[in-house]
Amino acid sequence: MLSPAKKFKNVCPKCCKSVYAAEEMLAAGQKWHKTCFKCGLCQKRLDSTNAAEHGGELYCKQCYGRKFGPKGYGFGQGAGTLSMDTGAHLGNTETQMSNKPTDPNYG
Repeated sequence: MLSPAKKFKNVCPKCCKSVYAAEEMLAAGQKWHKTCFKCGLCQKRLDSTNAAEHGGELYCKQCYGRKFGPKGYGFGQGAGTLSMDTGAHLGNTETQMSNKPTDPNYG
């Protein structure tokens, strides 16, 4: 069964209420309320320049990078650093990749 947001084009996918032209924000091929157009992790208000979408959820570019971006040596905070920030302080409990070694000889 499709959610109301998938059935009707003028329904916000976050709150499933009607979106009118004066309050609409466009992203991921859907219309959102200005108040619903915020990051799924840090709740920061978004605009068209800092919004990223994954799996129907909106993220700011920084949280999107933390959750879905590359991890490890040379990624994250600049060249030559190991980024251990997974966004746990923002409520992120899962990441696509782990910073832990996959070799059983290591910790």
